[in-house]
Amino acid sequence: MRDNIDLHLAKRLFHRRRELNLTQRQLGQLCGVTFQQVQKYECGANRISASMIWRLADALEVPVHYFYDGLEKPHLNGADVAETAPGEAKTSSLSLGGKTATSS
Repeated sequence: MRDNIDLHLAKRLFHRRRELNLTQRQLGQLCGVTFQQVQKYECGANRISASMIWRLADALEVPVHYFYDGLEKPHLNGADVAETAPGEAKTSSLSLGGKTATSS
């Protein structure tokens, strides 16, 4: 079964390739794969690895996060994931030997 995230990445790949007027063959050559592999990525038949997303982003002149833009926050086990208010930074804390490190 295909995952919605995988299908979203496939759609974003297809649309960006078309925006740049690249053929599947041209994109494949830029990324070191066959046009058939690009075709499988675009229709969601094959999952795109992290390293391939990096190569595709470079070839398509977009940041890696381009492929994930527009995704809804996933739900964990059917429970809503806590949302961060707009403009509010997400932070996490880690306590090590009495010192606390915070990241955002």
